[in-house]
Amino acid sequence: MSDRIGIAVVGTGDWGANLVRNFANLPGARLVSVCDADPKRLAKTAALYPDARAVADVAEVARDPEIQGVVVAASAVSHHPLAKTLLEAGKDVYVEKPLTLEVAHAEELCRIARAKNRILMVGHLLLYHPGVQYLKKMVAEKAIGDLLYIYCQRVNLGKVRTDENALWSFAPHDLSVILHLMDQEPVDVAARGAAFLQAGVEDVVFVDLRFPGGQTAHAHVSWLDPHKLRKFTVVGSQKMVVFDDMEASEKIKVYDKGVDRVGQVVSYGDALTVRSGDILIPKISLQEPLRLECLHFVECVRERRRPLTDGIGGLRVVKVLDAAQRSLKSGGKPVTVEPLPLEVA
Repeated sequence: MSDRIGIAVVGTGDWGANLVRNFANLPGARLVSVCDADPKRLAKTAALYPDARAVADVAEVARDPEIQGVVVAASAVSHHPLAKTLLEAGKDVYVEKPLTLEVAHAEELCRIARAKNRILMVGHLLLYHPGVQYLKKMVAEKAIGDLLYIYCQRVNLGKVRTDENALWSFAPHDLSVILHLMDQEPVDVAARGAAFLQAGVEDVVFVDLRFPGGQTAHAHVSWLDPHKLRKFTVVGSQKMVVFDDMEASEKIKVYDKGVDRVGQVVSYGDALTVRSGDILIPKISLQEPLRLECLHFVECVRERRRPLTDGIGGLRVVKVLDAAQRSLKSGGKPVTVEPLPLEVA
């Protein structure tokens, strides 16, 4: 009997096809099944991966004893019912972002995973990016001093969605990184945006987060913009770091810049001096983040380890998205982010 982890992928559209490709070629994994309700997509995927069983009904995946882990890459609205069915069937589940579209649904999946002792992982891809991992290490080791604020941009002139706004389509990436670096939940969230192309579907959204320690974060997302930007700026009390994912190789730049307080002086303004030092461009691994993420899921299934992007992390992102959506609808009023329920925290 093979010691490779049996994997199924549910949903083989644009992103699902990337997941199928990775798991089909991953050491330690075996692509047992691909599942899609769309016959044309399923037939296309089946032709590329003839060794995998092609099925149209997730119930077949749920009852297949050869499958240990299931990847849910279908539309976001189906994440909750699909993941619930699979977790209750005893499968370990990796759900693409966002985990769900409702906080209560995300909480339910976390409860089921805990009760069934199953792995629940969320596809917050950027947390597996070597650049973001470098940022996290710098923040955790206080190499930038105290973390003060973060701002990020995820914009381009690209595919216009009709079933979700820019907040739910783009912001899960950025919010997952912000929460990962801050290592705390925000106190409240405020969001403003505008729907220029389709009524009720915001093309551009600005999100502001306020944290208990006084830190702040800002995310700008849009598919109606002349630039293609995927950039994070992290400002600390000693240094500042920029992660630019559009750069081919120099993705991280560390700026030895800051404002120092010096001596005992009468004038408060004179006690602040601007410091501008060197710029460090560290070498960052160029491994494909998606491959690293898929490998992590397989390792977690095999070793029964808690994933870096577990269900609780996915729930935290959904809570912030939900608060931002409510703020958006209220014209930008701050919305409090409630603590996690004790039974899922």
